[in-house]
Amino acid sequence: MNFEYDVIVVGAGHSGCEAAAASANLGSKTLLITMDMNKIAQMSCNPAVGGIAKGQIVREIDALGGQMGIVTDMTAIQFRMLNRSKGPAMWSPRAQSDRTKFISKWRETLDSIPNLSIWQDTVTQLIIKNGIVLGVKTALGIEIHSQAVILTVGTFLNGLLHIGKTQIQGGRMAEPASFGVTEQLVELGFETDRMKTGTPPRIDGRSVDFSLTEEQKGENDFHKFSYLDFSPRPLSQQSCWTLYTNEAAHAVLQNGLADSPLYNGQIKSIGPRYCPSIETKIVTFADKAQHQLFLEPEGENTQEYYLNGFSSSLPLSIQLNALQQIPALRNVRIYRPGYAIEYDFFPPTQLNPTLETKRIINLFFAGQINGTTGYEEAGSQGLMAGINAHINVHGGNSFVLGRDDAYIGVLIDDLVTKGVDEPYRMFTSRAEYRILLRQDDADMRLTEKSYRLGLVDSNRYTLLKQKKEEIDKIVSFARNYSVKAEFVNSGLEALGTTPLRHGVKLIDLILRPQLTIENVADLIPTFREQLDKIFDNRKEEIIEAAEILIKYEGYIAREKIIAEKINRLENIKIREKFDYNTIQSLSTEAKQKLTKINPETIAQASRIPGVSPNDINVLLVLLGRY
Repeated sequence: MNFEYDVIVVGAGHSGCEAAAASANLGSKTLLITMDMNKIAQMSCNPAVGGIAKGQIVREIDALGGQMGIVTDMTAIQFRMLNRSKGPAMWSPRAQSDRTKFISKWRETLDSIPNLSIWQDTVTQLIIKNGIVLGVKTALGIEIHSQAVILTVGTFLNGLLHIGKTQIQGGRMAEPASFGVTEQLVELGFETDRMKTGTPPRIDGRSVDFSLTEEQKGENDFHKFSYLDFSPRPLSQQSCWTLYTNEAAHAVLQNGLADSPLYNGQIKSIGPRYCPSIETKIVTFADKAQHQLFLEPEGENTQEYYLNGFSSSLPLSIQLNALQQIPALRNVRIYRPGYAIEYDFFPPTQLNPTLETKRIINLFFAGQINGTTGYEEAGSQGLMAGINAHINVHGGNSFVLGRDDAYIGVLIDDLVTKGVDEPYRMFTSRAEYRILLRQDDADMRLTEKSYRLGLVDSNRYTLLKQKKEEIDKIVSFARNYSVKAEFVNSGLEALGTTPLRHGVKLIDLILRPQLTIENVADLIPTFREQLDKIFDNRKEEIIEAAEILIKYEGYIAREKIIAEKINRLENIKIREKFDYNTIQSLSTEAKQKLTKINPETIAQASRIPGVSPNDINVLLVLLGRY
């Protein structure tokens, strides 16, 4: 084994895999260290990728040259586009994956990267000298040296599992916790705290009466995660199933609250509000007679189902008894109970926007160590940390995405500027420019940036340019082609829209809410001929992208103007220009927050909770004096 690397990544979850792949693909000699090589990219919670806002992140990871979208498409057993009833800014892709094949595909992906090695071991200490990280020490007594280290340790730092009053040290069920790193970092001055998350029981599908559930089928159109082509889907597609709790189940759960670690004082750490346990639901929403549950298949060839919506840390007997009160689950058998887990995290305000720590040079944090939750949030941080670790080692400008560039930019800016008071999950509401950050155009926003970095190859970049050219052709044709009323009015009436009184440009028809590019093309043979010239097997994706640009042009343009105004403040650098404690005109809270965060720009300073517009004006006046 070699003991000298450019970048070491600790932990092979979703964050670690993306970090290792990115740094290695960029040319850094990279080592990925994991406790168990058979559980690389383990889906610790539900076997699904994407969802509202999360799906946009996965498309951004793919557009930047990351791997999560590709692996998900290759292992998907169900795909759906959520929020179709809303505008395209809200459309969010989501897929169920085969858990076992997801791991296998990720392992295959990592094994194919020339600059990447994998080592099975546990990191117990970092090698740090003069404020610079120089490598790691492991449980096997090995010292491995590197120029940068990325910690992507998930829930393993001092992890503690709870099932009723039973407590088990571990990072996941049947997997050991990791000790030593937290304690070392605290000695070096880092702040740390504890978070809590949970998972539901896994159900044996043979014990479920599916006739008492409602089937939820997937979709089989052209949508997917990766902008590369992997159609048709290689795995057989499976259904999910919905069912509901009832008052009898709630009564069992209520009687068991005294044994719940969440309510008897056993768990004291911070948990998520937006993904509550079933015991929290019956307390917080005591007026509700039922709560929706989802049976999600774990794979195409297994009977194991994930019971989404029934996360619990209650004793096994109570979980089982409560489930048996639900008609579809009256004979239920489970593979393992739900449980809660507590673990260490480090408040992310201790990081720079590159995800490098402020205290230790070339030490990066990514994923749940930063107080986030979710595979997608973790994967995006790993990707960005991997990119910036490579840049630190080999030279170049830091790679940071703005809030108008990507949901990834929103995520990281929120973390390093605002910190977290609960496990951070991405929502569309967190992004002020969500019309610009749609799932359909992540490649348009990000692929060229990554191509300049060297992470996206020339083949993918060529595909992007070809797609853009085809979209531009459609939009240009629609702007310039004139439509005469007598040729289309009967068709317009059949489609339920007002006939024309005089000729118009084709784009004016497409702008009508009742019409689409496809049904307009059925009325205009010349337009259909234009569309048929798109021989690319991404034809449907290209047409959809063109239609969104046409229909939402005004909204997109307006949001770009707003973003450009704000970006002027992003260009005003202030780091190291002020000793905030000496500025008398600032509020006391602003002095404390600005000193702690040490923002890069005026715009970042303006987003810090507790820094008022008046405080920002004071800084701008002082900058004017400089």
